[in-house]
Amino acid sequence: LQYMRGTVTAFAPFDARADAEALRKAMKGLGTDEETVLTILTTRNNAQRQEIASAFKTLFGRDLVDDLKSELTGKLETLMVSLMRPAYIFDAHALKHAIKGAGTNEKVLTEILASRTPAEVQNIKQVYQQEYEADLEDKITGETSGHFQRLLVVLLQGNRDPDVGVDEALVEQDAQILFRAGELKWGTDEEKFITILGTRSVSHLRRVFDKYMTISGFQIEETIDRETSGDLEKLLLAVVKCIRSVPAYFAETLYYSMKGAGTDDDTLIRVMVSRSEVDLLDIRQEFRKNFAKSLYQMIQKDTSGDYRKALLLLCGGDDD
Repeated sequence: LQYMRGTVTAFAPFDARADAEALRKAMKGLGTDEETVLTILTTRNNAQRQEIASAFKTLFGRDLVDDLKSELTGKLETLMVSLMRPAYIFDAHALKHAIKGAGTNEKVLTEILASRTPAEVQNIKQVYQQEYEADLEDKITGETSGHFQRLLVVLLQGNRDPDVGVDEALVEQDAQILFRAGELKWGTDEEKFITILGTRSVSHLRRVFDKYMTISGFQIEETIDRETSGDLEKLLLAVVKCIRSVPAYFAETLYYSMKGAGTDDDTLIRVMVSRSEVDLLDIRQEFRKNFAKSLYQMIQKDTSGDYRKALLLLCGGDDD
């Protein structure tokens, strides 16, 4: 699927060898010219970065990612190395690290599995198997439990109904089932929420949310917020938000990664890199609309140095 709503597109005229030479020169000898490195890598798309890495190896017999790791430090290093990850491996790699070792990073599982399309989920599972010789679903079920685990497994099937016209009778029925499972019942019938939110088509669910509001007087988010808690609540909310609008979901994710004291740089980097060629222009638009400032301004205020420069280049412009 060709998305044309990214901020990073193919650079032209592109010369992989010239870029490789410029990068080598920037990292050779004492001190590193970080600005050259970040400028090249944020303004080429992922396919071009892979060509640069290949030219770099051909010309110098060196691994570009290893050189970046040894020459850069901290957040800038993390950002540049993330940009170098082949696009199709990016999500699989993020999930692998979210379920590795002590403690699981539920935030990463939630963000990726709630927001990716069924086709993308199938691709992630395939790549995961190829790269890590392991079954992603087995790994996730081994590290999670309860209703949170069940909804992740449903999403991992990547079997959401295709968008082909909406059956109003079924909309009414699903809205009533959710209303009875949530607002009308002591304790929530989570299973109903999991099945309906995890398998119905996007356009069907948008109508269900409207109908739910009409029947109950509440947004479905309010019910989820009141009736569930913990990881399950966060995952259900992420799914609902992504059904409503994936760019709005990511705008909010970016906002909260920077709001308040301290920055969640892992999330900031992951979203900026993974959406830069997909829908970052739409995310910027939603950000401006919902948070009374632009994404560009918030990054500017919240980060510093070369790391800030690189993020602002990926952001691709201000919206004021």
